[in-house]
Amino acid sequence: MSSEFWLISVPGDRENLQILERMNNFTSKSNLSRNTDFLIPDFKMGTLDSLLSLSDELGELGRLAESLMKRMTRMTRYVLELKAAKKGEVQEYLFADGVTLASFVTHFEWDLTKYPVKQPLGAIADTLGKELAQVETDLKSSITAYSQLKRELENMEKKLLGSLFTRTVSDIVRKEDFVLDSKYLITLLVVVPKASYSLWQKTYESLSDMVVPRSTKLIAEDQENGLFTVTIFQKAIDDFKAKATANKFTVRDFFYDEKQIQSEREELTKLLSAKKQRDHSRRAKNSRPSSFLDRIAKAIRLRKCWKRGTKKQTEKVEELESEGSWKSPFLHWLKVNFGKTLLVWIHIAALSIFAESSLRYGLPVNFKAVLLHPQKKSRKRLRKILNSTFKHLDAVAASMVDTPVNIPGLQLSNEEYFPYVCFNIRLKFLD
Repeated sequence: MSSEFWLISVPGDRENLQILERMNNFTSKSNLSRNTDFLIPDFKMGTLDSLLSLSDELGELGRLAESLMKRMTRMTRYVLELKAAKKGEVQEYLFADGVTLASFVTHFEWDLTKYPVKQPLGAIADTLGKELAQVETDLKSSITAYSQLKRELENMEKKLLGSLFTRTVSDIVRKEDFVLDSKYLITLLVVVPKASYSLWQKTYESLSDMVVPRSTKLIAEDQENGLFTVTIFQKAIDDFKAKATANKFTVRDFFYDEKQIQSEREELTKLLSAKKQRDHSRRAKNSRPSSFLDRIAKAIRLRKCWKRGTKKQTEKVEELESEGSWKSPFLHWLKVNFGKTLLVWIHIAALSIFAESSLRYGLPVNFKAVLLHPQKKSRKRLRKILNSTFKHLDAVAASMVDTPVNIPGLQLSNEEYFPYVCFNIRLKFLD
């Protein structure tokens, strides 16, 4: 079946199922579509002028609803980090009231509690419009919040996984490794290539006349380098840095500040807590490609543990890989509000069919609405049969279908104007 539904109406008693049976006769034999009765409530009728105005308003609301659902679908794919080739997987996240989109549309019932039919049509349209406006506002703020969190997490990854030349050391250093509160002495951090460990031990005391003997200590390692502490006199900092650089030792621009380190640790803890909620629904599917954050977690596992604090580093990896997802709140919001928007959209479709049918077929209201779900490869043939069957309803419309027409000021294309009223419901929201 296609991802498209046609909600059409033809003149006749809305309670008369013979129209549906007739439609089934000329579509089911050739398996062109599946047809379902679509019940339209008895709305409070307004004037023709009000119906004309309402028709324009509903058109705008329908386009807004479609636009919002497309944006939410794209964001769902973005959050799940699915490539275009895998976009079909997004469908499993798109539900309305816990059922598939096609099932929801097929079994749609007007929500009499939320949208009382005794209200004027304009009031119902206003309610629908306000709901869409709220979703649009919330979507913008949610995207902003998500993007900010994603940037913060990526920055955290860089801080945690960079080399010893650039990564944060707030999770490595300990207070007892530094000489503090001294007017004369200071402890520096020096990155030394592993191949140069022996050279460092032999030469660091001679890099300056003011190096404290036997003050160096290895506090961390990665695959290529080690991080050493060394204590010197403060006035020898520039001289020591210059000579260390000449020997391919790199002095980190780091000075122990308890408040700054604590602040950075709290920020990392906050971000790790957010990341602790890794996407369990996505992790459950082994076939799904790993995301950027999954690859980062894998990189952490493969990286050699720090020589000191192996248990601490292992616990941090476990935090990064724990169940749940920092993405889940936004993903959940997208799922809920996509369903909410689809609900509004189908109500707009029902209201549009009522307004357009009243204008097209006249008063009193007397039409039958049917929902058609065309076979994917039979849409052109089905449209041709419908136009032929109902061309007696509007000869002008029938001629427009068969002959290209360009009427200035008329915004309906040949594909949109038929002898019967038709509202297309396209459930394909990714290009």
